[in-house]
Amino acid sequence: MKKTTNEVRKIFLDFFKEKKHTVIPGSSLISSEHSSLLFTNAGMNQFKDLFLKRDSKLKYTRVVTVQNCLRTGGKHNDFENVGYTSKHHTFFEMLGNFSFGDYFKEKAITYAWEFLTSKKWLNLSEEKLWITVYEHDLESYNIWKKETNVKKEKIIKIGDKKNFKYTSDNFWQMGDTGPCGPCTEIFYDKGDHLLGNPPGNHANHGERFVEIWNIVFMQFNKISNTKMTKLYIPSVDTGMGLERISGIIQNVNSNYEIDLFQPLIDSISKMSNTHKINYKHVYVIADHVRSSAFIISENIVPSNEKHGYVLRRIIRRAIRHGHQIGIKGIFLYRLIPILINSMGDYANILRIKQKYIETTLKLEEKKFIKTLEIGLKLLNVEIKKLKTNILSGKLIFKLYDTYGFPPDLTIDVCREKNIIVNLEEFKKKIKRNKKESHNKNFYKKNNIQTTILQENNIFSDFTGYTHIQTQSLITNIIKNNACCSTLKENESGIIILEKTPFYAERGGQIGDIGTIKNTNGKFEVYDTQKHKYAILHIGKVISGKFEVKNIVTAKINSVRRTLIQSNHTATHLLHSSLRKVLGPHILQKGSYITDHFLRFDFSHKAPLTLNELHEIENIVNIIITQNILIKTNIMTLKEAQKKNILALFQKKYDETVRVLSIKNFSSELCGGTHTKRTGDLGLFKIINERSISSGTRRIEATTGQIALSHIHKKEKELKNICDILKTNTKNIKNNIETLILNNKQLEKKINKINDRETCRIVDTIGKNLFFIKNTKVVIHSFTKHNPQLLKIITDKLKNRLKSAIIILINIFNDHATILISVTSDISKNISSKKLLQVLLKRLNGKGGGNALIAEGGIKNLKLLQKELSNIKIWINSNL
Repeated sequence: MKKTTNEVRKIFLDFFKEKKHTVIPGSSLISSEHSSLLFTNAGMNQFKDLFLKRDSKLKYTRVVTVQNCLRTGGKHNDFENVGYTSKHHTFFEMLGNFSFGDYFKEKAITYAWEFLTSKKWLNLSEEKLWITVYEHDLESYNIWKKETNVKKEKIIKIGDKKNFKYTSDNFWQMGDTGPCGPCTEIFYDKGDHLLGNPPGNHANHGERFVEIWNIVFMQFNKISNTKMTKLYIPSVDTGMGLERISGIIQNVNSNYEIDLFQPLIDSISKMSNTHKINYKHVYVIADHVRSSAFIISENIVPSNEKHGYVLRRIIRRAIRHGHQIGIKGIFLYRLIPILINSMGDYANILRIKQKYIETTLKLEEKKFIKTLEIGLKLLNVEIKKLKTNILSGKLIFKLYDTYGFPPDLTIDVCREKNIIVNLEEFKKKIKRNKKESHNKNFYKKNNIQTTILQENNIFSDFTGYTHIQTQSLITNIIKNNACCSTLKENESGIIILEKTPFYAERGGQIGDIGTIKNTNGKFEVYDTQKHKYAILHIGKVISGKFEVKNIVTAKINSVRRTLIQSNHTATHLLHSSLRKVLGPHILQKGSYITDHFLRFDFSHKAPLTLNELHEIENIVNIIITQNILIKTNIMTLKEAQKKNILALFQKKYDETVRVLSIKNFSSELCGGTHTKRTGDLGLFKIINERSISSGTRRIEATTGQIALSHIHKKEKELKNICDILKTNTKNIKNNIETLILNNKQLEKKINKINDRETCRIVDTIGKNLFFIKNTKVVIHSFTKHNPQLLKIITDKLKNRLKSAIIILINIFNDHATILISVTSDISKNISSKKLLQVLLKRLNGKGGGNALIAEGGIKNLKLLQKELSNIKIWINSNL
């Protein structure tokens, strides 16, 4: 009778109890002891101090544990493998035995051999076991050879990678630093019905050879990449995945086929609304719901940082894979009772927190479902547009930045469709975005909370409405988040002045830049922010030094300020124009004003038509040509409210407010800086209009010379198109329409030619068919044929032959694609997908499909003809 996972766990503990080991509970899944680790990733984590002889309180020298582990990042990361292999999990249980200065290599190896092969314990076949050792660890090699029955040729020495010392797969390291040492690994051979190579340097073990036990001999402490010291006492740390060893004991090909996972997999399958389930998706869900439940049981909730971010990624990936198999609505929480029932003796923590886990999952699922549907829809549209199999990093960033669609899900989708993701471009875009927002977020990121700034009497008088330069007194200096009296050359910090022309970022307008000078020094101001009533000049001393009570000259970059003012005034004109064209329901939702462009968010449900955009532009430009004087008035907030002056009244204002008026056209509350007259804007041009969320639109626009440059750029693009078409702008529309018409006619001709060619090919192939057990079989090879026509050929063959198995190979130099299709009557016994899998096994190919049609690719052409012969034998035995 096969042992259950629960029984295997107990047998392991019983074996080592018999060997005088103390049973110690596994530590928390949250790695509180080690700042470099978010989650416990190995059984030895809780014993780090003991390996380093830092903790003298622990009385035992032999220990056995069952440790909950999570591997989703860093050196030990299995996240991307889950669902794509039969043996990887994010969450798993690690069986481990440990020795702290007691037994060492000989007993550790002989204990492992006894547990695995003895009839009293697991009783595995000795012939099935393979061993790897570190190339320089001859002691372990000789122990395996002399003390066990393993054959010499099955003990493999593993060397260092690229001859860099201690970089071997058989030299174990917990992380970048910490205890480490040579290790010996035990592999199990599942049989030649599976693909895979024996263990060895750079070997592809495939599904056939499975690593089941890693025995680490802790001898060193890694201080850095260049420094390694010996540990006080040599120790033993072992780890064996419970799921993997249970899979071997239960004689199944995949960890997901063991008794622990079957109830979950059955429940997920029943939830699916897909006739043909791809079990890869089911395995991901089963793994991820287990990980999520155990993380939440540690009082972690989904968030955008640290542990919570990992949890959110896992949950959202599970939801996406549920979507792939037709599961609609929230579903993960419904799997928790099933998970608890299948976890056996180790389900108590989940049982205690069941309601909390279910509620947390429900809330996260509700939040993400809408984002998932929108993101997948947009991603699939973009994928269809691709002319190559590479997805740009800009698109990944857009999905992430605009729609909140996680990058790892984009990568996951593309991986399934064999699309390469330009991650480097995405990373550069992220980096650029962070750099652009650096000034804006400097104040928040540096958490400037000094005692002096908390006092209400720190006040800076703003003179920037009327002056671009002011003489002033330095009242405070901040360096490294602390008050100080001096800033020296090359030091960065914050200077606070008694009065200043620098506008501090607020109301959507970015802060000023410029210089602060004294008699012998220069301070470059990179950004200006505000804290209560104090204006903070953020920057760096370029020369000299600055001290509190210095008299200085503060001067803004006036060219940049002028451009900002133009765009800010244009924002007010745009707001009023929108209300005139679209209606009084238009309300400002936010704005961002720089020297290069303005961004204006407003309430509106539908996209703006080109006519509406032109009308809005025309209104603004008419006001610009009228050169209206812009006035500002100070009044109480109550007075402004009585006059129905536009404002973001959900924001908090002072009792006294500043009102900006442009004749009878626009009147709004605003503390920003503006041009003196509307004519100063020169020109207004809308660059872009789009949706940013449900019921909220965004317009990006610019003014003056930059607006003119944008128009020139568009004219140049139009001129280039005219040159290509050899026409002028007057005739361009007619020429394009003619081209489209000609193109359609050519397509029809090509289709007719292709159809004739396809019929000819079908006739030729049809004559060369053969029979296997009265079933028609077609196997035909092409050289560099049009891939799109292969499916047409397949359909025509199926229509003509009525009942058949069709295998078409398209060879391109050093690789080939394979298209397999069977008629529905045959698919009951032989599916296209299964047939493809069998053919690809020994060709190291990749592919997928369904019962009626499947497609894959190979690079090993040498064995192709042999495997095509073998596939005939397989078809014969399965019909």
